[in-house]
Amino acid sequence: MATQQPAQREPRWPAFIALVAVGLLNTALPATLVLGPKQLVTVVVILLLVPALVASQRGNTEIPKVLFLIALAVVTLSLAGSVALLVAGVIHKIETPLQLLVSAALLWVSNVLVFASWYWKLDAGGPAARELQGSHQDGAFLFPQMALDPEVREKMGEQDWRPGFIDYLFLAFNTSTAFSPTDAPVLSAWAKALMMVQASISLLTLALLAARAVNIL
Repeated sequence: MATQQPAQREPRWPAFIALVAVGLLNTALPATLVLGPKQLVTVVVILLLVPALVASQRGNTEIPKVLFLIALAVVTLSLAGSVALLVAGVIHKIETPLQLLVSAALLWVSNVLVFASWYWKLDAGGPAARELQGSHQDGAFLFPQMALDPEVREKMGEQDWRPGFIDYLFLAFNTSTAFSPTDAPVLSAWAKALMMVQASISLLTLALLAARAVNIL
């Protein structure tokens, strides 16, 4: 039985860059908000993603999938730990106002990148599975292109449209700013759970900033 080949390969490098960026943002945090050495997350992510990228370029899908998920789990745990330390720092007034502002901003951006990566990796079975679908019609999110009439999609040249990392990044950005989905309704239970966690982290970070600002005033 012949193996089905994807019509067009979805680039992996945007998601890989996002995870490396999270590691670099981690190194920019104060030492009091980092679990372990500041460069550890970046080093671990690079060591995992370089062989994943090489294997992906050679057509292997299983090795990159496992390595990417491990790297994603590492940055997620790092984010959770830093947010917990930020809460403790605000309570005990460990951070200066400037440090708090910078740290909250770095964690907010990390939150967007981390959850964009989760959505990208899990939606409709991940990029490898989406490649085999041709036109994207079934997933955890109802993107506007999916709701278009087939004839309209064809006229727009979107008949073979599939979401890429930028679509999930936009979704994650909206979740962290509006605390809810905007243009893409959520259809699956796992996606709703992840979005609630992401929105909670974003809301907590902003609430801590507001509380500290009130104390300063």
